[in-house]
Amino acid sequence: MNINRDDLSKLPQRYRANLINGVAGFKPVNLIGTADAQGHGNLAIFSSVFHLGASPGLLGMIIRPAPSGTERHTLDNINNNQHFTINSVAPDIMAKAHQTSARYPQTVSEFEAVGLTPLWQSNFPAPFVTESAIQLGMIVRQITPIALNDTTMVIGEIAHIAIADEWIAEDGSVDLYSAGAIVATGLDRYHQVDTGQRYAYAKPKQVAKKLD
Repeated sequence: MNINRDDLSKLPQRYRANLINGVAGFKPVNLIGTADAQGHGNLAIFSSVFHLGASPGLLGMIIRPAPSGTERHTLDNINNNQHFTINSVAPDIMAKAHQTSARYPQTVSEFEAVGLTPLWQSNFPAPFVTESAIQLGMIVRQITPIALNDTTMVIGEIAHIAIADEWIAEDGSVDLYSAGAIVATGLDRYHQVDTGQRYAYAKPKQVAKKLD
């Protein structure tokens, strides 16, 4: 199959969305926790979180445009609160995490609706997910509307990390396999990762050796 730009524009919307999301490859799955002005918790599943830098620790995510007339609770809360959390998803909460993608009204907390537990840390105004193995507290550093497709890029700085000691190696690398982290393809298919394979730092004229 060979599909050009004109062909893509003629495809049915849902088919095109599934295709483009699928060929993009595996994406991390996270639950984004936010709070509104009254302190009510909101939770939404995202597969668009990406690494931007380690000094300072910056992560970004893309928030897609909502259908006409639909509220964007996560983005509204981030704009107002300037804080959010990123929480990993493991197989035991995968179904509940997926259910947060439903369009609940602003007055309904996804935590309560799907059966997950908000965790409020002192001096941090956004809820973490108690059931998540990796929990990151984020401070908003930049919000950039992308006019090309009406998406929004949110960049946050890591202010808090909660993770089990045994999942961090001596060199700081993280064992996502043991943490149970899952990834996604397309819009609705989730996968468990394996242990992976590490290689030494690559140099010209020297074949990088396996580390594990």
